[in-house]
Amino acid sequence: YRPTCLDDALQYMWHCSQAQGNAARPIAGGTDLMVAARHAAEDAGQPAIWRVVDISGLPEISGICVDGDEVCIGAATTHTEIEESAVILATAPFLAEAAATIGSRQIRNRATIGGNVMNASPAADSLPPLVALSAMATLASVRGRRVVPVAELVTGPYRTVAAPDELLVDLRFRALEPRAKSVFIKVGRRRALAISRLATAVAVLFGPDAKIVDARISAGAAFPTPCRIGEAERVLLGREYVAELAEEAGREAARSMVRATGVRWSTEYKEPVLAAIITRAIRQCAAKE
Repeated sequence: YRPTCLDDALQYMWHCSQAQGNAARPIAGGTDLMVAARHAAEDAGQPAIWRVVDISGLPEISGICVDGDEVCIGAATTHTEIEESAVILATAPFLAEAAATIGSRQIRNRATIGGNVMNASPAADSLPPLVALSAMATLASVRGRRVVPVAELVTGPYRTVAAPDELLVDLRFRALEPRAKSVFIKVGRRRALAISRLATAVAVLFGPDAKIVDARISAGAAFPTPCRIGEAERVLLGREYVAELAEEAGREAARSMVRATGVRWSTEYKEPVLAAIITRAIRQCAAKE
C-alpha cells in the first residue's frame, strides 16, 4: 500500500493491526526488510506474504532541520543525506561519521535512519551516536504521538517498544556543545561493506584548563541494549586529560560490558577490543582539541 500522506499511512497501519498476525510492515529503503523477507521465505519454504506500507514518498517524515533548540531528522532520511548534511556535521559530527560507514554508497543512498533504528540490530551503526546524544524517538499512530528515548526504544535484538500500528516519524536531539569533539569508530571483518563487530561513539568537551567537563560514551554490538557507559564517563569527568586517562576509561567500559553480559564465547575478543577502540576514540577527541 502506498499512502498519500502520513495520516493515510497511520490509518492503514491501524487497520492492519486489527487483523491478528497481519500487521503492516513499513518500507522505505527496504535494505533490511527485503533481506528479512528472503530469510522468511527460506524458512517457510514459500514466499513470505506480508502487508507492506511504502512510506518512502512521505515528505512529513523526511529531511533534516533545526527545530528550536533541537535537531530533527525525519525517519525516512537516508544515510547519505545524514553523512552530507551541514546541520549534522555542525551539531553531531560523529553521527555523520557513523552514517558514512554503513554498507556501500548504493545502500546509503537508499537505506534510512528510521529503518536502521527500528530494525534494532545490535550492530546498528546509528544507535551509538544517537544514544550518546540522548536522542528521542517520536512514535506516531492514529491514537496520537509519544516520545521515547532511543536508549529505551530498543528492548533487545530486533525488538522495540513500538506497537504494531506505530510508526517512527523522527529522531530529535540537542546539538553537542560547539567546542565538543566527537569520534565514531567501527570494527568489522573488513574495511567496507561489513557489519560491526564492535563500534563506539564518544564525545568529549574540554574546559580551558584541559579538564573534561562533559563525556558521552556509547558502544554498539557490546551491550544487551543500547546505552551510555556511565562508569567510563565518570572516569573522565572533572579530571585533567592525559593519555593514560583514556586508557583507564577504555578498561572501565570493557569491564562494564562484561558485568552486563557475563563471560561469553566472544568476551575474550570483545573485552580488549572495546577497551582499545574507546581509548582510541577519547585520544582522537583530545587530538582534535
